[in-house]
Amino acid sequence: MKSAKTQVAILALCQATAMTTNTVMVTVAALIGYALATDKALATLPLAVRQVATMVATIPASLLMQRMGRRGGFLAGACIGAMGAVLGIYSLTQASFFLFNLAMGLLGVSNSFVGYYRFAAADVADEAFRPQAISWVLAGGILAAILGPWVATGSQGWFNGELYIGALVAMLGLQLLTGFLLLGLNMPAPATNHRSTRTRPLIQIMRQPTFLVATLGSTVSYSIMVFVMTATPLAMAAVEHSFDQTASVIQWHVLGMFAPSLITGWLIKRLGVLRIILTGTVLTLACMGLNLAGTTFWHFAMALLLLGLGWNFMYVGATTLLTETHTPEEKGKVQAVHDFIMFSFVALATFLAGRVFHRFDWALLNQLSWPIVLCTLLVVLWLQRWRKQTVA
Repeated sequence: MKSAKTQVAILALCQATAMTTNTVMVTVAALIGYALATDKALATLPLAVRQVATMVATIPASLLMQRMGRRGGFLAGACIGAMGAVLGIYSLTQASFFLFNLAMGLLGVSNSFVGYYRFAAADVADEAFRPQAISWVLAGGILAAILGPWVATGSQGWFNGELYIGALVAMLGLQLLTGFLLLGLNMPAPATNHRSTRTRPLIQIMRQPTFLVATLGSTVSYSIMVFVMTATPLAMAAVEHSFDQTASVIQWHVLGMFAPSLITGWLIKRLGVLRIILTGTVLTLACMGLNLAGTTFWHFAMALLLLGLGWNFMYVGATTLLTETHTPEEKGKVQAVHDFIMFSFVALATFLAGRVFHRFDWALLNQLSWPIVLCTLLVVLWLQRWRKQTVA
C-alpha cells in the first residue's frame, strides 16, 4: 500500500481541483442567477440549491463509501459533478433558470463527497500526523486560489456572446481531472463487519461537550463564511466594482481559506486545538468590522482575506476536535451526522444571503453575522475552562 503521505498528497490534489471548481462557481453563479431569474432576490438560489443538495447527500455519501470504499465513492462524486457541469452548459444555452438550479443540485451532490477528503486523510494518518494530514489536504485549495479566479475571468472570452459557458466548460474539465487523479488513490477496503465491536448510540456521542463544540465551530465557520462570501459579488457589483476586481477579491479570500493549512496542523499541535478555533473567531469578527467600515476594493479584499483565515482556523480546528469524539468503528455515522448538520445551516445561509442583501443591505448582512460568531467564541472558551476543570 502507498504511504500515508502519498495518499494525503493525492487527496490534496483532488481537493485542489474540487475547490477550483467551487471557486469558479462562487465567482459566477450568483451573477448567472441574477441574469436568469425573473425575481432578482433569487440570485443566490442556485448556490442555495447546491448547498441543500450537499446537505441531503451527505449521509448517503458516507454510507456509500462505507460500502464501496473511499475511492469508489469519490469517483462516483466526480461523475455526478461532470453531469452537473454538462447540464449547466445546456441550461445557459436555453437561458433556463430551472435547469441551472438542477445543474447546481448535481454539483452539490458531488460536493458532498468532496467534504470527506479531509476525513479520508485522517483515516490514513496516525494520531501524531492526523492534524497535519487534515490541514495538508485543505491546503490543496491554495491552487484553487490561483487558478479559480483566473479560470473564471479567462473563460469569459471562450464563447462569443455567452459570458459564462466557458466557466462551466472549465468546471467539466476539472471534474474529469479529479476522476483521473482518484485512480491513483489506494486506501484500505472498508470494514465489512463491526458486529463484534460495541459502538455507542449516536445520541450518546452527540451529547459530548467536545462533539457539540466541534459541530458548532465547523457549522458557524462555514455558514458565516458562505453567508458573507456569497453576497460579496452582488455587493461589489452594487457599488460598481468590475468583474475582474470581484474575481480578485474572491482570489484573496480563497488564499486566506487554504494557505494557512500549510501550518495550521503544526499550530494545533503546538498551541492546542481550542486556541486555534478561538483565533479563527477573532479573525472572523475582524472581517465583519472591515465590511462595516467601507466598500472600497481594499475593504472588500482585506475583509474577505480575514474571512478566509478565520474559516481555516475554525474549520480545521473543529475537524480535528471531532476526531476526538469517536472510535474508528463509529466514525462513519459521526462524520455523516456532523456534515449533515453543518451543511443544513450552510444551505440556509446561502439562500438567505441573496434575500437579506436584496431586501435590506450589505451592512445589515454583516450586522447579523457578528453576534453568532461572538457566541461561538464564548462557547469555545467555556469548553476550554471545562476541560481544565476536568483534568484538575
